[in-house]
Amino acid sequence: MTRTSRLRSILGGSAGNLIEWYDWYVYSAFSLYFASVFFPSGDRTAELLGAAAVFAVGFLVRPLGAWLMGVYADRRGRKAGLTLSVLLMCSGSFVIALCPGHDRIGVAAPVILTAARLLQGLSVGGEYGASATYLAEIAEGSRRGLWSSLQYVTLIAGQLIALGVLILLQAILDRHALETWGWRVPFAVGALLSIAVFRLRRGLVETSSFDGVKARGLTSRSSALHLVRQHPREAAVVVGLTAGGTLAFYAYTTYMQKFLVNTSGFGKEAATRIMAAALFGFMLLQPAVGALSDRVGRKPIMIAFGVLGAIFTYPILGAISRTRDPLAAFALVFAALVIVSGYTAINAVVKAELFPAEIRTLGVALPYAIANTVFGGTAEYVALWFKARGVEHGFYAYVTAMIAVSLVVYARMRDTRAHSRIAQER
Repeated sequence: MTRTSRLRSILGGSAGNLIEWYDWYVYSAFSLYFASVFFPSGDRTAELLGAAAVFAVGFLVRPLGAWLMGVYADRRGRKAGLTLSVLLMCSGSFVIALCPGHDRIGVAAPVILTAARLLQGLSVGGEYGASATYLAEIAEGSRRGLWSSLQYVTLIAGQLIALGVLILLQAILDRHALETWGWRVPFAVGALLSIAVFRLRRGLVETSSFDGVKARGLTSRSSALHLVRQHPREAAVVVGLTAGGTLAFYAYTTYMQKFLVNTSGFGKEAATRIMAAALFGFMLLQPAVGALSDRVGRKPIMIAFGVLGAIFTYPILGAISRTRDPLAAFALVFAALVIVSGYTAINAVVKAELFPAEIRTLGVALPYAIANTVFGGTAEYVALWFKARGVEHGFYAYVTAMIAVSLVVYARMRDTRAHSRIAQER
């Protein structure tokens, strides 16, 4: 493969990942406006709890999506898996954009909303493993960390674009319009963009790793049973290294916007601007950290995240809760995201380097999805649960504890840059 075709494939796969995650994060970015449409109660925290519960439910099927689509991508090809995932996401976005509110169809409204999020959960469950595997396999060995970091660049960019759309709509629509119909616009836009991504992904080049598996007749080996029997240690490592990292990521990204409004006391517009600025800087950090891992190894980067996260998470969250200065809030959130970059920039390549090609997508996707469902998908709900009971600092301790658990995994595992299964295939 020429460098030009490799770069085109990396950029093409990354662009599709961006739209997938935009569609996923639009829900979180706009839930401040549509929570009352589906869960009217007159109490903001209760309405947000309802929306957060649906967000968490969407995570419940991510392991199912990871299993089904992981096996599909291992047996039919990485390109096939990426194409199917974007179709599912498109369908879910269209349903949410068109779904009537509680005032028109009663309890059917939150039921339909939940069904649409379940469909999107299946999509994202498969998207992570397929895109992580595709980027790691298509990249040059000496730059695998750099190019694989594009997964979180585009993941963060998807969230950032969702916030950008929110800022734009806040500027041109009043609050009443946003809460009645304006929140539907980003879901409709995401669905239309997903159609364009479908066409883009159909033109991607398949990876040589999968072509090798297909040539050797090993495509039938991918199954959950084979994963548990033949690669139990690797699967357990993925769960362990993901737990603290994904919880910290969701605490400082999707939940933080609500934290700034509901705890720190910022207006919705100010909180959106703070998060947009912090996420933009966070996005730019990913390639630098990924490239650094190509030089010093993956393990030291992850250990740095674990140590700094365990030390500073509690004081940073406490300081954010007390500040009323937007600049101070931005500085604190960004400082936390700098720490989290030690996980986000390289976690995908670390997982991909643990498994052989015939089961790589499933090996990356399924253990990650399980940990992400348990810890990442419930982050908002757990945080709001602590707040509703007047012990919000309990959430700070919980995040700290889970980062410390992952730190133990980082310290005990081998450095995958030096022991890469992908490198052994070439």
